[in-house]
Amino acid sequence: MNVWLIGATVLACGLLPCLYVCLRGPLPDSIVALELASATATLVLLLLAEGFHRDSYFTLPIVLAGLAIVGTMVFVRFLGERFL
Repeated sequence: MNVWLIGATVLACGLLPCLYVCLRGPLPDSIVALELASATATLVLLLLAEGFHRDSYFTLPIVLAGLAIVGTMVFVRFLGERFL
């Protein structure tokens, strides 16, 4: 186990509060928690790719970073009017 994998494990534990806020919080707080969770997941995947020394593993976090903001905008567009 190297320092990259330890960092990924510590950051992955930070996803639990985001999950709780997404499930229990009001809509604006849930959207912020969703954005934070997507950024944290991207960093976790980058650390895992570096920890395993696999160049092909870098593709998924790059795609996730691009699609996370789009997914949040779609979520707000279709479900935001129902809860506001």
